[in-house]
Amino acid sequence: MYKLSLFIVALIMFTSCGKKENATEDFSTGASPEATTETAADPSTYDPNRGLGKYSSVDLGDKLDVAMAAEGEKIQSVKCSACHKLTDEKLVGPGWKGVTERNKPEWIMNFITNPDPMIDKDPKLQAQLELCLLRMPNQSLTDVDARNVLEFMRKNDGVK
Repeated sequence: MYKLSLFIVALIMFTSCGKKENATEDFSTGASPEATTETAADPSTYDPNRGLGKYSSVDLGDKLDVAMAAEGEKIQSVKCSACHKLTDEKLVGPGWKGVTERNKPEWIMNFITNPDPMIDKDPKLQAQLELCLLRMPNQSLTDVDARNVLEFMRKNDGVK
């Protein structure tokens, strides 16, 4: 019985570590998944205003989406708060205060979803890496999760 239980646990763990396919909303314009892979893999196409990734345009709207910000806050508390404070104070990574004022939404979305290639190419991120000494890990957020986190960042920066 013990061996059977161990086998079942191992099987569950093995199958849960596979690639997860998520149905996600596309917040970019004109970017196909194929283009995303090519852009992320080719740092010569780097644009410092939008970064590397599939997001070439993110429509934020005029007002804060309170429901999205609430979802983003939940994600932030689980995946981001161990390294980032909501003030301008550094914890492990830089504080979030003012991040949406300093960076375009496309850049933020691309960084959240594609940190490694951006850290390798972006001068601002390379400077942060020298200060923080740790690379931001890829949290494997879905497009919807990343957009919710961006909306929470906007709320944190005072958008109403």
